Amino acid sequence: MIRSTLLWISENSWCKNTLPRLGFVRRATRRFMPGETLEEALDAAGILERGRGIPTLITFLGENVADQSEARAVANHYVEAARMVASAGLDAEISVKPTHLGLDLGLDVAEENLRRVTEAAEALGNWVWMDMEYSRYVDPTLELYRAIRADHPKSGVCLQAYLYRTPADLDSLVPLGPGIRLVKGAYAEPADIALPVKADVDRAFFDLACRMLAPDARTAGLRAGLATHDAALIRRIDAWAEDNGLGPDAYEYQMLYGIAAAEQDRLAAAEKGIRVLISYGAHWFPWYVRRLAERPANIGFVVRNLLPTLRR
Repeated sequence: MIRSTLLWISENSWCKNTLPRLGFVRRATRRFMPGETLEEALDAAGILERGRGIPTLITFLGENVADQSEARAVANHYVEAARMVASAGLDAEISVKPTHLGLDLGLDVAEENLRRVTEAAEALGNWVWMDMEYSRYVDPTLELYRAIRADHPKSGVCLQAYLYRTPADLDSLVPLGPGIRLVKGAYAEPADIALPVKADVDRAFFDLACRMLAPDARTAGLRAGLATHDAALIRRIDAWAEDNGLGPDAYEYQMLYGIAAAEQDRLAAAEKGIRVLISYGAHWFPWYVRRLAERPANIGFVVRNLLPTLRR
């Protein structure tokens, strides 16, 4: 019920327009994002990489743009971000949302903007990852990815473990030697489209991770990014990988800034693959509430920030 309520809040117009103005909500987001600007994100990336030995991904928050000029501006921002990452000498890859680059305006609009970003990043030796959004975007997102992947091998796409269709989607992508970021799924979807029970989603995630590490996937060159903070699941995957003779360079875990920092440091110290996603930008509210929905225990952090405000 808590997860469903949070996902409703993330989509409600009044909540999106009103709650971000509240001071305690803005303070609580600092756990999950270091600031709203690219410069703040890169400063945090530098601290993670140079201070803790952890490389990063960066993403400029926003989605469902309704104007082509805005979509072009987002692409321009990412081109500049790629340049600044290279200038700073950081191992910080780029992650984009297709609807932020104009997917709602047409596949051609999104492809034009995405190509500009991938070309700029690849020229600097960097990767670009495509996020996955609601289930209605899966087909156009995968079509977009296939078009981009044909010309830009340093590109990846996200798949969501809770969707029933994902095993078939993964099988269809394996021959491309893709980059795949596997997540559990953070959008409100009906039970006939997505697994509604957490335990089932966890099992699906494990099974899909194993598929990503299967011999044919490794031979094809699949790059596996496993996006989870679940320590028990991480240990289960590591045990399976060890039993199957896979070294730590066969896959990496991808986690969010500010969550499970001790687990991130443990993985880095053990020389396991670990990369942290840093989000920034003014349009943070829907993303932030979806992060709470993924792990409702984080609500306690919000409450601790609210109490001082209530006591004034």
